[in-house]
Amino acid sequence: MSHHIYTIGREFGSGGKEIGVTLANRLGIKCYDKELLKEASKQSGFCAEIFENHDEKPTSSFLYSLVMDTYSFGGYSSAPFLDMPLNHKVFLAQFDTIKKIAEQGPCVIVGRCADYALADNPDCMHIFIHADLDHRIERISEKMNLPANKARDTILKTDKQRASYYNYYTSKKWGDSRSYHLTLDSGHIGIDGCVDLILAYRERFRKQ
Repeated sequence: MSHHIYTIGREFGSGGKEIGVTLANRLGIKCYDKELLKEASKQSGFCAEIFENHDEKPTSSFLYSLVMDTYSFGGYSSAPFLDMPLNHKVFLAQFDTIKKIAEQGPCVIVGRCADYALADNPDCMHIFIHADLDHRIERISEKMNLPANKARDTILKTDKQRASYYNYYTSKKWGDSRSYHLTLDSGHIGIDGCVDLILAYRERFRKQ
């Protein structure tokens, strides 16, 4: 395992994006978060607003086999894709974009079920960042200038959306340690501490 690509799942307010950006800067590689939506828009032909409106939001129904068959047999031009609901098309386009980004070279990808899209890629390290609720409330209150109760509501709502989206599209459980190589508590370790541990893990496996 050479770990050229890093996927980061994260609880809202845990600093997952900041960790991704810091990691990318220390390695001299690109970090994709919202930038992935722009790439997906460019490659699929859908307008960027569509991806923003459906970004990591749960859907009411999804046919896993249909999506996988569409991805495997014909992509965007196939009949199943054309008949698919819009939110399914958005997921499939992001899934495709994540794979193409990973093929281009080393990078960090934050969220968007990237660990699932790249599950078969041996050069990936999959990471999940979490922190206790009080720590995240304090962080979001300061960052978004919200009172504690509003920050708490925002955190719980966003986490619920991310979990529902991930669990539905991947048939796995969001935040389950078995889905990742590392799960790190940023509230105790800190942003730089998380990055240090990710790089230490990377070096350990590079030597094997």
